Amino acid sequence: MPMPPPKPTTEGSRDRGVAHEERQIVKALRANGPQSPDELAALVGAPYWEKGRFERALSFALADGFVHRTSEGSLATS
Repeated sequence: MPMPPPKPTTEGSRDRGVAHEERQIVKALRANGPQSPDELAALVGAPYWEKGRFERALSFALADGFVHRTSEGSLATS
């Protein structure tokens, strides 16, 4: 007998970890001011995250309006 399909989820393309990672990004920017993407990645420990997680969380933070790019190209809280 085949397995039943997985239950539908309401989370869509985001998982619970993304919200936590977004908060880490915002917290780091609030504590340290505007940062380059590389500096921000180091501040939040992104080298230890799964591959692509930092970029994904940052893109969601930008899209959600929590973070913006400054005229100098740095990232800052909105």
